[in-house]
Amino acid sequence: MAIGAVTLFFGLVIDRLIGDPRSNFHPVALIGRFIGLWGRTNYYPKRTERFVGICGWLLTVSIVILPCLLILLYTPWYISLPFSTLALAFCIGWRSLEEHVGAVEKALEQGEEEGRKAVQYLVSRDTKNLTFEQIRSGAYESAAENLVDSIIAPIFWFVVFELLFGMGIVGAVLFRSANTMDAMLGYKDDRIRLGWFPARMDDILAYIPARITGAVLLLIFLLKGRIKQAWYIFKHDRKSRPGFNGGIPMSLIAGGCGVMFEKPGVYQIGYPEQTLEEGGKTIIKTIRWCTVICAAIGMLLLILI
Repeated sequence: MAIGAVTLFFGLVIDRLIGDPRSNFHPVALIGRFIGLWGRTNYYPKRTERFVGICGWLLTVSIVILPCLLILLYTPWYISLPFSTLALAFCIGWRSLEEHVGAVEKALEQGEEEGRKAVQYLVSRDTKNLTFEQIRSGAYESAAENLVDSIIAPIFWFVVFELLFGMGIVGAVLFRSANTMDAMLGYKDDRIRLGWFPARMDDILAYIPARITGAVLLLIFLLKGRIKQAWYIFKHDRKSRPGFNGGIPMSLIAGGCGVMFEKPGVYQIGYPEQTLEEGGKTIIKTIRWCTVICAAIGMLLLILI
C-alpha cells in the first residue's frame, strides 16, 4: 500500500509540472473520441437511447480499464509503477483547472468580448451578454465545482481501489472515463435519454468525494475564521444549483471566500462581500489547500492500512 502513496504523491507532482498536454493522443481525448463514436443523438430510435447509453457506458469503462489491468497483472513493477503514476497524473486536472481560470482572467484584460470567448470553453451557458463579474463567475464556479470532479474524486477512487485491490489506477481511470461521459452526454437537451445513465453514474461516483470535499472545506474555513459564513451559504444556497454534488463545494467556497457565483436567470450562490476579481486568488488558494489536505489524508491511509 505504501507504493500507492508514492504513486499518488508523484502523480500530483507530475500534474503540477506538466498539467494536461494538449494533444489528440492525450488519454482523455482518446476516451472522448470513442464516446463520440457511439454517443450520437438522433442516430438510434428514441425508445432505445437509454439502453444504448447503459451499454455505451459499460463498454467505454471496460475498454479503458482493460489496459490498466493487463499492465498491473502482467508487467514487472518498474513498468507498472511509472505507468500508474503517469496515468494518475492524466486523471487529475489540478493544474489545468487553474490554467483555465487564468486564461479567462488574461482574456478579460483585453475586454469583455475576449473574456466571453474564453469562458465559453468552461461553461455551457449563453455568454453573449455576460458582464465582467458574470464572466469571472463562470470561470471560478467551474473551478469550484471541478475541485470534486477533476481532483478529489480521482484521488478518492485511486485510494479506495488501492486499499481494496492493490490497483488504485483502475479506480482513478474508471472515474475519469465516467466523468468524461457525463461531461459529453449529461445534458437536458437532445442528449437527455442517451446521457441519462452516464449522468446518474457520475452523480453516484462523485457522491462521497463531494461530501469529503465539503468536510475539508469546512475545516479550512474554520481555521480561517470563516466557518459561519461558509455554513450559512451552504445551508441556504447549495440546492440552488441542480444536482446532488456540485452545490456543495460551490456554496462553501462562495460563503467562505465571501463571493457570489451567478448563472443569470438560473441561480445565485453566496453573498458578494467582495468581487470575484478581488476574491479570485483566495478561491484558488482554497482549492490548493483542499487538494493538499485530501491527498495527504489519502497517502496517510495508504501507508498505515
